Amino acid sequence: MNIAVFASGVGTNLQAVMDACAAGVLEARVCAVISNKQAAGALERARAAGISAYYVPMTGQVDDEAASLKHLEILESHKADIILLAGYLRKIGTPVFTKYQDRVFNTHPALLPKHGGKGMYGINVHMAVLESGDKETGVTIHRINENYDEGAILAQTTVPVLVTDTPESLMARVQKREHVFLVETLKEIIKGLDAHDCEVTP
Repeated sequence: MNIAVFASGVGTNLQAVMDACAAGVLEARVCAVISNKQAAGALERARAAGISAYYVPMTGQVDDEAASLKHLEILESHKADIILLAGYLRKIGTPVFTKYQDRVFNTHPALLPKHGGKGMYGINVHMAVLESGDKETGVTIHRINENYDEGAILAQTTVPVLVTDTPESLMARVQKREHVFLVETLKEIIKGLDAHDCEVTP
């Protein structure tokens, strides 16, 4: 199973997936990493592991056709079976979403539908959790649709919110759980897809 990863940040979730693939925990390989940020740590991690890494700049438009076509070119050249959004801060373009529909997955560091949507990423999510007074937070793995964080939820796991938590301490504990839970969930996703034809829509 070839996994293409889209990431905008330092790439800790990407690293967890690469490590799981290398250890044989996932019967898969990361075939390419794509970022909208030239200096993204995720790209550096990919290159260090010998994985093809691509910076694809994007305009301010919601649906950047040129970027989407470049994404498709990369995905097709690496024969990607599924796409994982691991801290990717842009929407996937319509051409990619259409071709890989139901095969694009996102990990979100909260219990959707709470604390999702535009602007809800990184430390912002954990600040929102603390400000709301929630007793627990967690991680959500979901398919994507045309809107931020609104696709069908596949799996969730909870993380308690401590009275002593700061946004930073909460983020660290959620990330630690997210790395493990993402691999666990991907394993089930891959197992399910292996039972069917893995060809994407032509």
